[in-house]
Amino acid sequence: MQINPVKKVHGTPRAFYDDYTSQLRLNEYMLVLLPHEELRNRVLQIRKDFYETYQAPSALAGKVHLALATFTQLEIMEERIVNRLKTVGMGYHPFKVELKDYGSFPSHTLFINVTTKLPIQNLVREIRESQRLLKLDNEHKPHFLDDPHLAIARKLLPWQYEKGWLEYSHRHFTGRFIADCMLLLKRRAGDKTYQIAQRFEFMNLPVSTKQGELFV
Repeated sequence: MQINPVKKVHGTPRAFYDDYTSQLRLNEYMLVLLPHEELRNRVLQIRKDFYETYQAPSALAGKVHLALATFTQLEIMEERIVNRLKTVGMGYHPFKVELKDYGSFPSHTLFINVTTKLPIQNLVREIRESQRLLKLDNEHKPHFLDDPHLAIARKLLPWQYEKGWLEYSHRHFTGRFIADCMLLLKRRAGDKTYQIAQRFEFMNLPVSTKQGELFV
């Protein structure tokens, strides 16, 4: 019986080497709130209309979601981050998100306004308490979105922004959804598409219960 030798890389067994290098892989993460499907489809149609009118590729880029935080971190840190964010979700309460009309960041971004900012800002504040865990190094610090909004198009050219804002500043939009969880999205550094890494339910549990869960 012939036994195949274990392949080695610089004297290290291949399986161990592959596992070690995968844990050192850099991932880009995004923590988001996800509107319900009907609302997402409405916003997608607005994005498509904007793209067709103003030839802005960013209007078609990415899913419809409300970002809370973005960060870059090693794969090996993901389990600790997931455990921490699970605890945040367990202690947070479901809340209503109200959307109304349009806003802009001169001179590059158009978005749908979020009128119920406080519960989102409070959630971001709790997430920010874990920033040391989310920080890779001084060049890769986590970014927390303190001004919640639902993007329509980003990185607009001056003429796209000026004409687009002239139109959309007079348009109206209303929508709402219940935020009962947050999603952690991830992709390998350099990839274009995010995948869902974890879902964190808002359970409104007391602090003592949250802390107890950490040690189960």
